[in-house]
Amino acid sequence: MAKKESTLLNMVLTLLVVTAVASTALGFVYEFTKGPIAAAREAKRISAIEQALPEFDNNPGSEVKAMAMDGDSVYLYPGRKDGEWVGTAVQTFSKQGFSGYIWLMVGFLPDGTINNIVVLEHKETPGLGDKMEQEKSFDKKTGKSWSSQFFGKHPDNFQLKVTKDGGDVDAITASTISSRAFCDAVNRAYQAFKEGGNQ
Repeated sequence: MAKKESTLLNMVLTLLVVTAVASTALGFVYEFTKGPIAAAREAKRISAIEQALPEFDNNPGSEVKAMAMDGDSVYLYPGRKDGEWVGTAVQTFSKQGFSGYIWLMVGFLPDGTINNIVVLEHKETPGLGDKMEQEKSFDKKTGKSWSSQFFGKHPDNFQLKVTKDGGDVDAITASTISSRAFCDAVNRAYQAFKEGGNQ
């Protein structure tokens, strides 16, 4: 069998065919995984609301309120137990992370005290900035994680800035940028809570 002569036209046609096949396959994979990815994100959001708030028996998602802030949106999820408001979970963000956006769910009690904080999504450096996640910074000796320094604190008398910037937050070792971004996101959540989280 004679070998086909390599020409510019042959190479361009081959490249077009390979590109068409690859992009079609990528499109199928995207469509196939889009639903499961969305379902996983929704499950994570629901779990974060449950962790951020005290026990509740309503569906906070049915009462969600969106607020535009700093070029994006925060979402407020009120929790109720036997009809009484027990707190609000605020899905918040910061654009100041070392590797971009950081998304958190911050739970506030009705008086504005921080109940709990759950990290939803980030791209911070493994072993450094990712220590903002409770399970990655948990210290067996103290029984606490890095973010537990926020729990039970009220932002009106607890400066949501790292100590280097004159605040009350001890930064993650070697990860001041991630710590600042975390504080920025919590502060944004508190501003949203003050403006629209009171039920």
